[in-house]
Amino acid sequence: MAGELRVAMVAPPWYELPPTGYGGIESVCADLTDGLLAHGVDVTLIGVGTNGTGARFVRTFAQPQHHRLGDTMPDALHAAALPSILATLDVDLVHDHSFLGPLIAARRPIPTLVTAHGPVDGEMGRYYYALGSALDLVAISRSQRSSAPWLNWAGVVHNAVRVRDFPFRADKSDFALFLGRMSPDKGLVTAIAAATCAGMDLVVAAKASEAAERQYFEDEIRPRLGSGVHWVGEADRAAKRTLLSNASCLLFPIAWDEPFGMVMIEALACGTPVVALRRGSVPEVVRHGVTGWVCDDEAQLPEALLRAGELDPAACRADVLARFDVDRMAREYLQVYHRLVERPAGRRPVASA
Repeated sequence: MAGELRVAMVAPPWYELPPTGYGGIESVCADLTDGLLAHGVDVTLIGVGTNGTGARFVRTFAQPQHHRLGDTMPDALHAAALPSILATLDVDLVHDHSFLGPLIAARRPIPTLVTAHGPVDGEMGRYYYALGSALDLVAISRSQRSSAPWLNWAGVVHNAVRVRDFPFRADKSDFALFLGRMSPDKGLVTAIAAATCAGMDLVVAAKASEAAERQYFEDEIRPRLGSGVHWVGEADRAAKRTLLSNASCLLFPIAWDEPFGMVMIEALACGTPVVALRRGSVPEVVRHGVTGWVCDDEAQLPEALLRAGELDPAACRADVLARFDVDRMAREYLQVYHRLVERPAGRRPVASA
């Protein structure tokens, strides 16, 4: 396609871009926006609050709506504002990261690309399937795509981080780190059991702001604190990076097939290996014996924790720089954009792996 590519980037309504703490989708969206700008793409970001990217910005809410997570109305209002906003823009493609925004994709003549940030083997898959050819999907891992191969996939693009923004440290402390949110899916109870068995201190930094998260913490986690298990609460961006760079390893014993765990590549960017269970995208991200240990069952975790020091922090940093840096993500999305914009009218793209 001749000329500058023009993209409307639709972020979710919950956090500003980039987020100051929790907000993996928002972090990816912010980095992708700036990565595309570096490649000469004209990007208009549609989001909430203030804009920390270099793109021109249109807001739907003056303040981020994270305090209303679980309430569908902010997402509905965010989506409802899109037609009038897009009517004022001259763009070639809409890249939507929100939940309800894709519902109105069929109303516009230009392509809509949706990144599937969550699981697609259940109701989300049914949702995307019902929308049919109104939109094209990008998977964030091969594992995610293989769980629903019948969807309208346009490709697979792994998430990324701006590696240079993460502090590298070769000299590690002697604690393992759990970083995530308070949910049974994240495997914190398993992490505590593994660290205790290994005789290793475990630092727990996790989001616990929603009612279900707080209840899980009180019922399952608080009774297990102490005796080497240290709770530090939710870490902001600076605290998270300090913890990641200091930890001997990131412990990631997920109990579900997570499409992509951002915290894994954040840890690797700090030179910190990952000890994880073989679920979801883990084998795509962690190179067993090089950047971490991928365990087939929980019984293998304690020994893997004790062997984290065998792995080279510099190799972790080099691997994430080669495979999961923002420039790679931006280039791969740009390839997808061009396929969608340049395809003949009425034809679906040739899916790519």
